[in-house]
Amino acid sequence: MAKRLSGKRYAQAIFDLAQENNQVEEWGEDLAVVAEVFGDAGFTALMKHADMPAADKLAATASVLAGVNPLVRNLVDLLVTKNSVDAILDVHAGYTALLDRHLGRQRVEITTAVPLESAEETRIQKFVSNLINQEVVLTTQVDESILGGLVIQIGDRLLDGSTQARLDGLRNRMHTEIAASR
Repeated sequence: MAKRLSGKRYAQAIFDLAQENNQVEEWGEDLAVVAEVFGDAGFTALMKHADMPAADKLAATASVLAGVNPLVRNLVDLLVTKNSVDAILDVHAGYTALLDRHLGRQRVEITTAVPLESAEETRIQKFVSNLINQEVVLTTQVDESILGGLVIQIGDRLLDGSTQARLDGLRNRMHTEIAASR
């Protein structure tokens, strides 16, 4: 079984290098471009294809990532050469986490039953930012199964104010009270 490369190790190494060059945010943007390119299933399949020569793979990445910092491209080339294309998205995720910590910001995911309007997103972003005393980068998603309200995911913390959670809580209390009265 092949050993999978740790995207975290590479993310830390490239983050340290970016700090030395005072370009942490720029390299974060470049890695976002790389992640977008390698997020394409067709391109990733091409980079993984065993019959494609390494030189052709490197030429393809050089062409597609022409505007990316050469040191970031070197990392991509290294991972492509080592047949570790799958680690690229992990590197991006790890780097983004390091960059967020460095800049004092927190990624927060909001789940609602219906799409939020821009004003509601702004209000929630300010609320969460005041709650955790950090800049907040908000991501929203819609999940009709929560019925109403919202679910806020802050790192490993979950604030569930959904209607579904309230109904589940009420159902559990009713079962407990019925069982206790018997």
